[in-house]
Amino acid sequence: METATVGFIGLGTMGGPMCVRLARAGHAVQAFDLNPQALEAPVEAGATAVGSAAEAAAGAGVLLTSLPAPTQVEAVMCDAGALAVLSPGSTWVDLTTSRPELIRRLVAEAPPGVAVVDAPVTGAVDGARNGRLTLFAGGEPEAIERVRPVLERLGRVIACGELGTGCVTKLVTNQLWFVGAAALAEGLAVGARNGVELGDLWEAIKASVGDSFVARHDAPSIFAGHYDPSFSLGLCLKDLGLLAELEEAVGADLPMTAAARAAFARAAERYGDDAPELSVARRIEDDADLSLRLDGDWIPHWEA
Repeated sequence: METATVGFIGLGTMGGPMCVRLARAGHAVQAFDLNPQALEAPVEAGATAVGSAAEAAAGAGVLLTSLPAPTQVEAVMCDAGALAVLSPGSTWVDLTTSRPELIRRLVAEAPPGVAVVDAPVTGAVDGARNGRLTLFAGGEPEAIERVRPVLERLGRVIACGELGTGCVTKLVTNQLWFVGAAALAEGLAVGARNGVELGDLWEAIKASVGDSFVARHDAPSIFAGHYDPSFSLGLCLKDLGLLAELEEAVGADLPMTAAARAAFARAAERYGDDAPELSVARRIEDDADLSLRLDGDWIPHWEA
C-alpha cells in the first residue's frame, strides 16, 4: 500500500494540496479536475493528469474524491462513471463533507469487491499542505485499515464506526466550529467596544475558559480583515443544511445551532455566498461601525 496507485478527483482548495502530498510521497497519482489550472501543482509534484473522472478511477487501488458537496459526488461517481470502473479489491474514499445517506446508497452501487470509506477532513488549508489534517473515517474496519497508510500521509485518521459516521462526525465538528466562529465575533466586538485593547483581549481569551481552536485559528483572519476566503459562506450554509437533516433525529430544540445558522445566513444575504466564511464578523463590524483590525504580521493559514 505504500506505493499504491491513487486516483484523485477534485483538486480544489483542499484536494489540491492533498494530491500534491501523495504525489511527493511517491504514489503513482492519476489526477483529474474540471479546472485545468488546478492540475498544475499536482503535476509539478509528480502526479499524472488524466482527462476524466473515469480515467482517474480506472486501475487505481485507492480512489480519493474531494468535492464541494453531495451533488458533485453523485455526478462524478455515477454520471461520470468513476464508480463503475473501479476494480475488485480497490477502495473508494470520499473526503467530501457530504450526506451520510448518499455514501450508504452508493456503496450498494459499487462493483463487487470494491470497498467504500467516507473520510471527510478537517484542519484547513495549512493542514492539507503540511499533512496535519484529521480524517474522520467511516466504513468496515478492514477497509479503513487497508487505506490507512495512504490516508496517514494526509494526517491523523480517526475511525468513527460504520459507513456514514465519518460524515456525521465531520458535520458535528463543523457544527461546533460555526457556533464558535459566530460567538468569537460577538465576543471580540463586545470587548473592543467596551474599552479592551484587541490584542490584550485575544491574549486573555487564549489564556482562559474562552480558549478554543477557533479563537486561535480564526481570529487572525478577522484581525487582518480578509475573513478567510479559503472557505465561503455558501459552503458554511451547505454544511449547516446537511446538519439540519441530522438534527431531525435528535427530537429536541438546538438553539445554539439555530443561532449560528441564522448568523451565517444573515451574512450571506448581505455579502453573497462567495464571501469569506468569517464575514459573520464583518457583519457585526459594519452594523456597529466598529473595526476589529489589529496590527501585526498575520500570515494567512493557507500560506503557513
